[in-house]
Amino acid sequence: MMGERQSHVNSLFLNEGSSKRLGMGSRGQRFHHAWEKRAAGARKQMYAITRESVKIFFQRHAFVLLTVSSVLLGITLAMALRPYRMTFRQIKYFSFPGELLMRMLQMLVLPLIVSSLITGMASLDGRASGKMGMRAVVYYMLTTIIAVFIGIFMVLIIHPGKGGKGRGQQEGKVEQVHTTDAFLDLIRNMFPPNLVEACFRQYKTQYSVRVVNRTLVGPGSTVAPLPPNNGSSSSPLPLPENGTGVWHNVTQALGSLPELLSFEEVVPVPGSVNGVNALGLVVFSICFGLVIGSMKQKGHALREFFDGLNEAILRMVAVIIW
Repeated sequence: MMGERQSHVNSLFLNEGSSKRLGMGSRGQRFHHAWEKRAAGARKQMYAITRESVKIFFQRHAFVLLTVSSVLLGITLAMALRPYRMTFRQIKYFSFPGELLMRMLQMLVLPLIVSSLITGMASLDGRASGKMGMRAVVYYMLTTIIAVFIGIFMVLIIHPGKGGKGRGQQEGKVEQVHTTDAFLDLIRNMFPPNLVEACFRQYKTQYSVRVVNRTLVGPGSTVAPLPPNNGSSSSPLPLPENGTGVWHNVTQALGSLPELLSFEEVVPVPGSVNGVNALGLVVFSICFGLVIGSMKQKGHALREFFDGLNEAILRMVAVIIW
């Protein structure tokens, strides 16, 4: 009886081990079969390539292919024309198409920012907009800090502009900007007083020098000693008895006279520079979109208008890029 039980247990262990080996073998067989099936499908697709399929592929990925081809063509032309030592005017002729592209894209930056932000904010509810606004502020601050560090790092490494063709031009005066003024300018630009002016100008603190006069009252000076009398004929006449006291009072009065000092002081004054105040437009667009979203049915017309404007601007961007 015990022998039968032992043989039964051994058979169970053998069956379990064989099932595990079969499972492992079946898993390997399934993987091998799937690999062969995929390879057969790839070979079938290779054999099935026709002129029409190639045409469809190029049409679907034409933008990426043309962009890569343009980059390679630009690098090739730059390396080929480098030994000719082209003048600055000739280089400007080569850069003219790229300048046109950048000008057209800059033309659409303003309406694209305003329409897309207003459309996005108007489609959100109040709670989501608050969370989204906080995330946008954090994201903007982090990306700004990262961009600043990357810019400083790259400037220290590659020294842009060194040895360029503009070396002979007259160097402008480098203006020192205080960190506090730069931070305050950032906050001021968030709330532009004129939206039309914010489309082409932004606030920037300028510095002027003014002369400041201050009056200082010095302490009384000591009594000047009398010149020695050597008995020569050129010696001064002897003073009366109270001459020493009078001389002391006069010198003390002269020492206590106010002294006028003039010095230069650098003071910050309001100023502006050319450039789109994107931060102010972003803040206004977010607030305007939130207001439109809270108006419900009354703001439906404005929402439809900015939706259409956003779609039109995106199509124009696609046309300019092509």
